[in-house]
Amino acid sequence: MTVFLLAGGGTAGHVNPLLATADAIRAREPNATVLVLGTAEGLESRLVPARGYELLTIERVPFPRRLNLSALSFPARFFRAVRHAVTLIGSRGVDIVVGFGGYAAAPAYVAARQSGIPLVIHEANALPGIANKWGSRLTSHVAVTFPNTPLPHSNLTGMPLRAEIANLDRGATRAVALRHFGLVATRPVLVVTGGSTGAARINSTVTETARDITAAGWQILHTVGETREFIDPQIAGYHALPYCDRMDLAWAAADFVVARAGAATVSELAGLGIPSVFVPYPVGNGEQELNARDLVAAGGAVLCRDAEFTGAWVRNSLIPMLANDEQRETMAHRASESGIRDGAQRLTDMVFAALSESRA
Repeated sequence: MTVFLLAGGGTAGHVNPLLATADAIRAREPNATVLVLGTAEGLESRLVPARGYELLTIERVPFPRRLNLSALSFPARFFRAVRHAVTLIGSRGVDIVVGFGGYAAAPAYVAARQSGIPLVIHEANALPGIANKWGSRLTSHVAVTFPNTPLPHSNLTGMPLRAEIANLDRGATRAVALRHFGLVATRPVLVVTGGSTGAARINSTVTETARDITAAGWQILHTVGETREFIDPQIAGYHALPYCDRMDLAWAAADFVVARAGAATVSELAGLGIPSVFVPYPVGNGEQELNARDLVAAGGAVLCRDAEFTGAWVRNSLIPMLANDEQRETMAHRASESGIRDGAQRLTDMVFAALSESRA
């Protein structure tokens, strides 16, 4: 019986592909033991046990970004986490480590190397995180979501998607989705989402122009985020949710999407062939714009920078797009051609190939 240790966490961007891969491994080898290594503070502490997997935890040790007291204590804390991971690998008989980035990943990468077992790394974003940049030097088994991700030894697998997304039949599910959200079947649906915490610019611009969009014959399903204040325009055809826990149904209902450009969102919309406008998160290292780059270049999506996503842009650019059936159909086709729906299976193939290579 094979024992897999999947390492990563902190954010949904790390945890969700980890869980999708865990499910694919379990489907491939039902008798396998799949363990997850994370931290007690990250999102994995809630999502991993809820999915039925055992969570092992190590100390949260962020890479220092500037010289301070935390940076001075980093080496000792990091190697303490590595020793803990080595002990877990030995005591649980782990055969292979699969890493997804995040705080728990880097110690697991070193521990795999010290324990002499294979290591597979998956990078979700077009711009790699620190842990995966560093860890990719320790293995030749590196999987990436986007083709131009600058990591050595990289193989394009796409994003491991949740089964309910990867296997979604949008046509067969659409009627159920419309009923679930209280939408009508006679009008096309614009889904707007800024992620679980919302996006202030997207929220304010969409609520400002909701009357114009609905006047153009569309209805709006808008996830505004649980922590964002917004003013509901209180008009027919506009439906606001603080959070959507059934994004599979939201995508089944969608005829067009406005969203941030997180790696999972870009991958899901491409895989499902849904035309979209991406408004990348403007703070940070610019990874969201890079995530959207290939899909935009293929003609499956349009990019609008956060500062430019205004009421005028919606009226002059988005609404004409929504009104142009031929343009939307072309975008949907090109998105579908660019998308990868079986990323979890492709990554699982890499994992089992690494195992076979090590055993040979």
